[in-house]
Amino acid sequence: MSGKNQRYDVVVVGGGTAGLSGALALARARRSVLVIDAGSPRNAPASHVHNYLGREGTPPSELLAIGRAEASGYGAEIVEGEAVAAEKLPDGGFRVVREDGSTVEARRLLVTTGLVDELPQVDGLAERWGHEVLHCPYCHGWEVRDRAIGILAVSPMAVHQALLWRQWSEDVVLFRHLRSDFTDEEYEQLAARGIAVVDGEVTGLDVEEDRLTGVRLAGGTVIPREVLVVQPRFTARSGVLESLGLVPTAMEMGDHLIGTYIAADPAGATEVPGVWVAGNVANLMEQVIGAANAGLKAGSAMNADLVTEDTGRAVAARREPFSAEAERKVTERVLGDRRHGLQETR
Repeated sequence: MSGKNQRYDVVVVGGGTAGLSGALALARARRSVLVIDAGSPRNAPASHVHNYLGREGTPPSELLAIGRAEASGYGAEIVEGEAVAAEKLPDGGFRVVREDGSTVEARRLLVTTGLVDELPQVDGLAERWGHEVLHCPYCHGWEVRDRAIGILAVSPMAVHQALLWRQWSEDVVLFRHLRSDFTDEEYEQLAARGIAVVDGEVTGLDVEEDRLTGVRLAGGTVIPREVLVVQPRFTARSGVLESLGLVPTAMEMGDHLIGTYIAADPAGATEVPGVWVAGNVANLMEQVIGAANAGLKAGSAMNADLVTEDTGRAVAARREPFSAEAERKVTERVLGDRRHGLQETR
């Protein structure tokens, strides 16, 4: 950081795609920008980024390195570390506290801390997450096309997931696991698409030579599968935002909690003036290219907001000398009148 007491126009908390995109837009607008990056991107387990036009198939770490270089090239500063809290200052700015106790101030905050994928409690899922344990067909479907795919039913979205993934493979099995509320219509849809339903609780995975080979049921039966699809709970990384009084909003389907997010307007402005959000912390279903777009929109909106504030200050400063000059002239006129009156009385 250049200067312990320096106040930036914007501090960006989170150095993923959304944060770097926002930082790039702001730096190109000639704003002073600091990005605080904890270095824990959600897509780190994935081998490649997909559906990102012009960057299809780029490894996540490479995409972030490109983004850092681009933002830094326009003057944005990027530091490693975790922001743990923030407070609003009396003048309308913010103070951000890092895990090491150091602080930095900013006129505006952009929080792009993403979310945490909370996986079902099944042995082996976490170890294979992002490899053969997947959740998004648009992110990974092409890469596992025509393979033996299993769907773990943990939410009301299970049947929809199975029907969706059927687009990429004819060999799809739905593990009912702990759910028993499929309707007759859903069973008919599954049968029509050739999707088998397996009863019984899933307790673990079989892995051979660092590859998933089967899904193990409570009774010991193993169903051969090469891919297992799960529905994580998407929980926003909202600690910094909560320290400013922003409460996460629950996203539910029926009686099932899908996840939490921070509500914001289409440009990312939150209920706290001066605080914007972008990416998965505000939109649980956002893909990488969408997160980049959200960061751009937030950065543009923040610059416009700062322009309005800068203009207001400039107008006030311009008026101040005129007001002082007017007051001086009035004083001189009054004093002149008084002197003239005294001369007449003499």
